[in-house]
Amino acid sequence: MTDVPERMPLTRDFFDRPVQDVAPDLLGRTLVRNTPDGRIELRLTEVEAYDGETDPGSHAYRGRTARNAAMFGPPGHAYVYFIYGMWFSLNLVCCPEGQASGVLLRAGEILTGRQLASGRRPKARNSNELAKGPARLATALDIDRTLDGTDLCTGGSAPLSVLHGRPAASDQVRNGPRTGVGGDGADHPWRYWISGDPTVSPYRRHTPRRRATSAT
Repeated sequence: MTDVPERMPLTRDFFDRPVQDVAPDLLGRTLVRNTPDGRIELRLTEVEAYDGETDPGSHAYRGRTARNAAMFGPPGHAYVYFIYGMWFSLNLVCCPEGQASGVLLRAGEILTGRQLASGRRPKARNSNELAKGPARLATALDIDRTLDGTDLCTGGSAPLSVLHGRPAASDQVRNGPRTGVGGDGADHPWRYWISGDPTVSPYRRHTPRRRATSAT
């Protein structure tokens, strides 16, 4: 069998599969972000799977809304959401159109465009922290809601695409509960990461946000 070149973009068929198959298979792939200021490439090291209307942890659990509409669209597109009034997060849509699911990109190693990423993440203490966590990843790559619904499979100068890269060896892939997910979806072991990689973010259990109380 002929080896697949590392620089070949992933096709839509790659994403048109169950999200629990796509998520671990994304580890080691190369995410490409073309910005007006230049190109940034990132090796994916940590992701989380969200299985739509069957998954209490998913934004699509209660059905389609204006916010999550991209999750119900064709596979191989971006779903970008805004959280806590501060941060964006990037997800890759999977499964056939109408069956909402997606993979949250949690962390990665900046391969190309490190200076651009550092300019957007000036508080990062070192290169391993540039995209260590979903909000940091989105900030480093200049991701916002204008990219929601972007087709990842057109290649070339598209704003976002995913290259074949070097998939992680199966014996290096680990999985466990998703970070910060509460309720019935808290214990789903759908967070996947490359073992021992320094860019992987620390696991944190969900902690309910306390309501402010008046002073007495």
